[in-house]
Amino acid sequence: MTITTNEKGTRSIEVTEEHLETLQRYSLLTDLLDSNGIVNENVVQKLRLNTVALLEHHNDDPALLALCRDVLFHDNMKAYGLHQLILLYLSKNL
Repeated sequence: MTITTNEKGTRSIEVTEEHLETLQRYSLLTDLLDSNGIVNENVVQKLRLNTVALLEHHNDDPALLALCRDVLFHDNMKAYGLHQLILLYLSKNL
């Protein structure tokens, strides 16, 4: 699956089922957004910091490392891309 990471649609990231399963296994998107529900660069940073903390305890999990490398810390991952990732995750988990 491909998510668009900018409004013009010129950048994208490939997301696999394994990436989505890892997001679910570690509950990385749970309580990520504030009450306003807006995804901005602060939310991207919060997700990355939460993931770094997890890596300190689960650094031998290849799925978590792949999620970080391929999606969360990808150069194209910005607020718009995270919003698209959240929408994809919700569509697959409802």
